[in-house]
Amino acid sequence: MAGARRIVVKVGSSSLTTASGGLDADRVDALVDVLAKHAGPANGAPDGAAGGPQREIVLVSSGAIAAGLAPLALPKRPRDLARQQAAASVGQGLLVARYTASFARYGRRVGQVLLTSDDTSRRAHYRNAYRTLEQLLAMGAVPVVNENDTVATEEIRFGDNDRLAALVAHLVRADLLVLLSDVDGLYDGDPASPGSSRIGEVTGPKDLEGVEIGSAGSAGVGSGGMVTKVEAARIAAAAGVPVVLASATHAADALAGRRTGTYFHRTGRRAAGRLLWLAHASTPRGALTLDDGAVRAVVQRRTSLLAAGIAGVEGEFAAGDPVELRDERGVAVARGLVNFDAKEIPQLLGRSTPELARELGPAYEREIVHRDDLVLLDS
Repeated sequence: MAGARRIVVKVGSSSLTTASGGLDADRVDALVDVLAKHAGPANGAPDGAAGGPQREIVLVSSGAIAAGLAPLALPKRPRDLARQQAAASVGQGLLVARYTASFARYGRRVGQVLLTSDDTSRRAHYRNAYRTLEQLLAMGAVPVVNENDTVATEEIRFGDNDRLAALVAHLVRADLLVLLSDVDGLYDGDPASPGSSRIGEVTGPKDLEGVEIGSAGSAGVGSGGMVTKVEAARIAAAAGVPVVLASATHAADALAGRRTGTYFHRTGRRAAGRLLWLAHASTPRGALTLDDGAVRAVVQRRTSLLAAGIAGVEGEFAAGDPVELRDERGVAVARGLVNFDAKEIPQLLGRSTPELARELGPAYEREIVHRDDLVLLDS
C-alpha cells in the first residue's frame, strides 16, 4: 500500500455530512488535510518538487444528495428519483464548492467529473472519460468524481458510489482503492454485537463464507452499506486492484500503508477496459435468446453473435444499448452492446449474414453483437 502511486479514494455521505443532511465543513477539511498531505506536488510541479510522496489521488465522493437535504428542508434521503435528482442538483454545487475551498488551502485545484454508466460502457464515451481524468491528473488537479445524479435515470444509474469507485480505479489504472466509511473495516458479524471481530485481510471469496454483512446505516443519508463496499472490493480485486476498507478517521493510516481496516488482496488481473463497466455498471435494456450453437460460439470460442444463432428477442432497445444474451433455458451467459434496434431483429432471426446482405443491403452484413462489445458473465 505504501508504494501505491495512483490511488482512488472513495468517501461516503455519512463521513461528510450531518445525520440531518448538510455538509460538515470540519469533516471535509479533515479529509482534505489527509489527501493533500499524501498527494504529489501541487499544480503540476515536476517530480521531486514540494517534497512528499509523488502520488496521484482521484477522489470519488458521495454526499451530493445528502448535502442538498437541509437546504431543501427534506428530513431524510427521499426514495423517489425526482426528489433525489433535485437534492443532488442543489447539493452537488455545495459539495464541489466545499472541496474547492478546502483544497485551495494547499494550492490545489479540483476538477468535477460526473458520470453515468452510459458514459463508460460505450466505447467513445469510455475513452473520453479516461482522457479527461488523465489530463486532470497530469495538470496537478484532484478529480472529484460522482455519479451524475441530476440526470441519471434508473436504467443508467450505478446504484452506489462504492461500485463506481471500483470501476474508476480500473479506468485510471490505479494501484490501490481506499473505501472510507463510518466503520473501521469488515467484521465477521454486527460490529455492535459483543464477540464480533474485525477481519484484517481477505485473500479471496472463501474468506467471506459465513460472514454476516450489513446493509446501509440508520442515518439515512447514504445509499450503500457494507454490502456495496464488499461487492466493490470484490470487483476491484478481481480486476487486479487491491482494496483497503477503513474508517474515514483512519484515512491517514490507510494512505500511509499502516495496518488499518480490512485489506482485500487482488484476486485477478486487470480486465479489458470498458468490458468491466459493461459487466458491472450497465443495465440490460432487453435480451436475446441464443440457440445452443450460438452459446457455444460466444462462450467457448469467444466469437461475435450473428443473426443465425438468435432464437428470440425481448425488450425495447436501440442500437448501441446493452442487452443480455441468454441460453434457451433463460440463463444469462453474456452481456453486449447490440448493433440493431429491437424492432429490426425479428426479421433477422436464424438467417445467415450473406443472405441478409443480399436481401436487405450491406448495412445488415454485420454482427448483432461484436465480440469487442461483449463480456461473458459468471455462471
